[in-house]
Amino acid sequence: MKWLSLICLVCAAAIAPIANGQTFPDKPIKLVVPFPPGGGADNLARAVMPRVGEILGQAIVIENRPGAGGNVGSESVARAPADGYTLLYGTNGTHGINHALYAKVSFDPIKDFSTVSRMSYIPAMLVVIPSVPANNFKELLAYLKANPNKISFASAGNGTTSHMAGEMFKRAAGVDIQHIPYKGGGPATAGLLGGEVQMMIDLTANLAGQVKAGKLKAIAVTSAARVPTFPDLPTLQEAGLAGFEITASDGIYAPANTPRAAVDRINAAMKQALAEPAIVERLASRGAVAIHSTPEAQLAHITRELPLWAKLVKDSGAKLD
Repeated sequence: MKWLSLICLVCAAAIAPIANGQTFPDKPIKLVVPFPPGGGADNLARAVMPRVGEILGQAIVIENRPGAGGNVGSESVARAPADGYTLLYGTNGTHGINHALYAKVSFDPIKDFSTVSRMSYIPAMLVVIPSVPANNFKELLAYLKANPNKISFASAGNGTTSHMAGEMFKRAAGVDIQHIPYKGGGPATAGLLGGEVQMMIDLTANLAGQVKAGKLKAIAVTSAARVPTFPDLPTLQEAGLAGFEITASDGIYAPANTPRAAVDRINAAMKQALAEPAIVERLASRGAVAIHSTPEAQLAHITRELPLWAKLVKDSGAKLD
């Protein structure tokens, strides 16, 4: 019995530091970004999370694990040890769209994760390549109607936000355009810049730099209000598509049952980072708006969004095995 008591005391002593957050973290933290390098998701994660690591006093090492619209990397985190040292950069795809899009998803977006904090809110933007003879929505609509099924739009893959936005636009505008899916946001943008496709609706985080460089023409944004970084760019609602609104958001997740002390430490570091002018500006330059939340508020957000994305996927007719 004495040996058993001693063992229990040793175990309790080992668990206590992480339970009260006194020594967490004492080694680098891995952040899985379940999308390819160079895309909008990857860029946003790298804009914020290394600074969070600096605040925590330990490096946050980013690991890209793309596949199945983010499902591969997300599942790896869902099955990882719940010790706070493996995190997920999640999006409305991994924690919304995918669960209506894929016939089988091996993780539950609610039950298999501990929410940490939201990170940013990202409006989307409708862009065309310079050779398209349209500089505003009215001209683009006329061009698309005059050329049915001759114009194609890029997406980061079937069921991604850019796909859903394109399908939503197609129906709302009453135009016939072809969908060309790519394997990630980076490849989709590259295809657009290379002239393989003519238009795209994607997050401003993905497209802002190319628009500012004059490589793409921005037609409108898809949020309900204009975007501060592009104040002269109208919304699609202003342009005539009543009720058209689609945006995206992201956040940080840990495996379910991660000690609350570890979650709170990361959350506090994110709160500090997301309030810093340099980080706010870094996100804004990518078309995103910094947004911190409690773990509870993040959970409420994804719980509310799940059925909305499910309806959009169903209406689009998209389905993947």
